Amino acid sequence: MLVTLSVLMLIFFIFCLMTKRLSALTALIIIPTVFALIGGFYAHIGKFMMDGIKTVAPNGVMIIFAMLYFMVMTEAGMFDPLVKRVIKAVKGDPVKIFLGTVLLAFIVALDGDGATIYIIVLSAFLPIYQRLGLSLPMVCCLLLQVSGLGNMVPWGGPTARAATSMHVEIGDMFVPMLPGLLASAVWTFVLAYIFGRRERARLGNHLDLNFENTIDEQHRCRGTKTFYFNWVLTFLLIIGLCIEVLPLSYLFMIAACLALIVNFPDIQAQKEQLEQHAPPILAVSSLIFAAGVFTGVFSGTGMVDAVGTALLDVIPQSLGPYMAVVTALLSIPMTWLVSNDVFYFGVLPVLADTAKHHGISGIEMARASLMGQPVHILSPLVASTYLVVSMLKLDYSENQYFTFKWSLVSSLILIVVSLLTGIFPFYAA
Repeated sequence: MLVTLSVLMLIFFIFCLMTKRLSALTALIIIPTVFALIGGFYAHIGKFMMDGIKTVAPNGVMIIFAMLYFMVMTEAGMFDPLVKRVIKAVKGDPVKIFLGTVLLAFIVALDGDGATIYIIVLSAFLPIYQRLGLSLPMVCCLLLQVSGLGNMVPWGGPTARAATSMHVEIGDMFVPMLPGLLASAVWTFVLAYIFGRRERARLGNHLDLNFENTIDEQHRCRGTKTFYFNWVLTFLLIIGLCIEVLPLSYLFMIAACLALIVNFPDIQAQKEQLEQHAPPILAVSSLIFAAGVFTGVFSGTGMVDAVGTALLDVIPQSLGPYMAVVTALLSIPMTWLVSNDVFYFGVLPVLADTAKHHGISGIEMARASLMGQPVHILSPLVASTYLVVSMLKLDYSENQYFTFKWSLVSSLILIVVSLLTGIFPFYAA
């Protein structure tokens, strides 16, 4: 019954999003609630919901104050010189802009957190995209490609989970994966070039190649002292995030307060900043907590475990020697359907137990299990994806439709290069 209920819920969820019967916010809350009631879980649904919200709460709070911090810094003019230099360098060429977007995103992605990528990159580049009229779905797709690969750094969540589940050293598991990751990173730059060429052809003679006065007209910079203070504060914040001196959400709380006090010392000006930035922050934070409801109900009812078990049951024993490849391919839909915790701590150990009878090691299975991460970033269970979609004011379902095929290519490149470099076997006798 749980398998049927969970499959129907997922189908109905996807259908409502794709056909725009419901918004992402309402679908994430209403659909799991209805199906949990159908399944007879009315006595525990409140607990499931609260458990899910507690899971996403740290990220939700972090994103709220991270958005406030970077929005305040943008209003204070911190990014204006950077944007002006980028404008001068790229001369309005979409190819150079998209390549620069990917380069900056990969640099920021070293911290392993998708939300940071979106906030920093869009704070710097969004005025340029809007001024030129570039395709925002393409921008979103490129950032999601980078975020999916950034998830796979050793200190990222999926890699740590895979290593922990298989009881292997992260370094030993990760280093042989670098050729595959580099190949997928190169593909992302190629995709940026392809998108840039398309936009260059689409805009044609309408491209504004000289708009250096875009920032000057806004007169946002509040003085040399605050400008340098803002960059020093941001640098210290990034260092603090990397070494985790305090919880990420708390660091952004402190930084946002300092940014407001220094750049807008007048209380009325601070209130105006909060009022100005409240709508986009509320739009994103509400989606994140709605995703927590979906996750909590989906996990608490046991539906997510039922889906994983059902998929394992349909794998024939004859595929045992190919279990590494099966795991790599299975990680693509599985990490979209279920959370990383469920896949790496629930499904992967079962797959690895079968694989070891054919001489496939735990470290090889751990590597194979990470191949679906470029697609996983599109999962409705990934809170940060709602952030980038909201910041770019895109439709969630249309973004899924546009981005999926490119993310799938990235995963397939990872698998092919991984097989060619031998970090997990195609066949084991």
